[in-house]
Amino acid sequence: MNVRFKRGLYLMHRWAGIGLCAFLAMWFFSGVVMMYVGYPKLTPQERRSALPALNAAGVRIDPLQALNAAGVADPLELSLAASRAGLPVYRITPARGPIAIVDAASGQRAAAADATVAQATARAYFAGRYTGDYAGTLEEDVFTHSGALDRHRPLHRIDMHDPAQTRLYVSSMTGEVVLDATRTERGWNYVGAWIHWLYPLRGNRFDGYWHQIVVWLSVAGVVLTITGSIVGILRWRFSRPYASGSRSPYREPFMHWHHALGLAFAAITFTWIFSGLMSMNPWKVFSSDAPPLDVAAYRDARLDRAKSLTPLAAVEDHLRDTHAAPIKELTWTVAAGQPFLLAQAENGRPAVFDGVTAAPATIDATALRAAAARLRPHASIQAIDILPDYDTYYYAREAHAMLGHVEKPLPIWRVTFDDAQATWVYIDPHTGRIVQQTDARKRVGRWLFAFLHSWDALPLLTRRPLWDIVLIVLSVGGFALSATGVVIGWRRVKRKVRSHDRTASSRRR
Repeated sequence: MNVRFKRGLYLMHRWAGIGLCAFLAMWFFSGVVMMYVGYPKLTPQERRSALPALNAAGVRIDPLQALNAAGVADPLELSLAASRAGLPVYRITPARGPIAIVDAASGQRAAAADATVAQATARAYFAGRYTGDYAGTLEEDVFTHSGALDRHRPLHRIDMHDPAQTRLYVSSMTGEVVLDATRTERGWNYVGAWIHWLYPLRGNRFDGYWHQIVVWLSVAGVVLTITGSIVGILRWRFSRPYASGSRSPYREPFMHWHHALGLAFAAITFTWIFSGLMSMNPWKVFSSDAPPLDVAAYRDARLDRAKSLTPLAAVEDHLRDTHAAPIKELTWTVAAGQPFLLAQAENGRPAVFDGVTAAPATIDATALRAAAARLRPHASIQAIDILPDYDTYYYAREAHAMLGHVEKPLPIWRVTFDDAQATWVYIDPHTGRIVQQTDARKRVGRWLFAFLHSWDALPLLTRRPLWDIVLIVLSVGGFALSATGVVIGWRRVKRKVRSHDRTASSRRR
């Protein structure tokens, strides 16, 4: 190899490492924290657990009256829950536009939630057991960067006096709790997700540049690990040791260990930095060019055009007879041309009723297959696989994980289309809901990000604590490699500064 090229390689790795090794050490440490404490979110289980049980006595209007009061064009779903100030409200989710809330007692469309409503919602979240301090409204703070909260901004913040010192964020649009964060979650996030995702750059003058900063820091990290690997291999004596008896030329302990650790953990360091880069979807390489699913054709009916919809009282009568668990939320939806009512208790899958007659129902498999075919009008279904267990692209994670709040019911239908994008759609045959969509580009992204970054492989995920042990050992190795680089870089910078000071001093004489 050309001597000048080798020297350039050494210098590039040396000076790039001085700045980047601190970031790499931070990423390794915070990544381990994120294995157990994720960015704050409100999971469906947390939300349902906090909701009071529904009672028909407080509901004075039926679902169709709520739809008429909302005035929403083409509602996708209509739900009923005691989610606003502890009182039952209808929540109408449109195909486009903002969510509408209708008071189930008065039949009036609810106004934006003010401080009084937000505080009442916060008290109801803990069934009135605790009070809290109202901290005003905010557009965004350190724990609310998620884009999923955009439709709810500005957010009310209430710091509760419960044992966990939970901070609640209440939507100003709907009056519902949309995020909770305990003191423990908040504390660990400062050394976990918040710094891992470089969120100190969010919500300030750097916000518009955050994506590009993360992308190019990751690119620089990839270059650093590649050059370091080449340098490490070139300097390692594989055939015969140096005169000192070592196969590394470096006698200074930190240099020696950085060299050895680099050879041992360079591959996993490269893998994690590269996969972290892929998580940002740089230059939109994983963005699908497929047209959206034709959900309207799949539904083949509209809630607001139904002749009638099952009221809460009819469902209560049936559930009382069967001694079922108290219902926390009702959802009226449409699948395969038929309105259905989903009655959700705190745990488990929802009970399914005919949306008009209130009779217990199941979704007809033949009708569901025909509806699925309409999702891609210009393509054909290649196969419908009924999966009793998770597959490589459809699986559940712990609630604190990045997508752990997304419920993944089983069994599930995997509908494969023959379109140019090789679309797969996962449909819950129990409720008719479309749970997940993926295509060829997204499946590549799954391997380059979720697999390489989080080691989301079912053989590992289903064998805890094997997954924990593997990731912690590799993370400790990567952290040690980066930390030794920080020490080496700091010492080199100090030497350069001292040399510069001595030179400047001699010139002044």
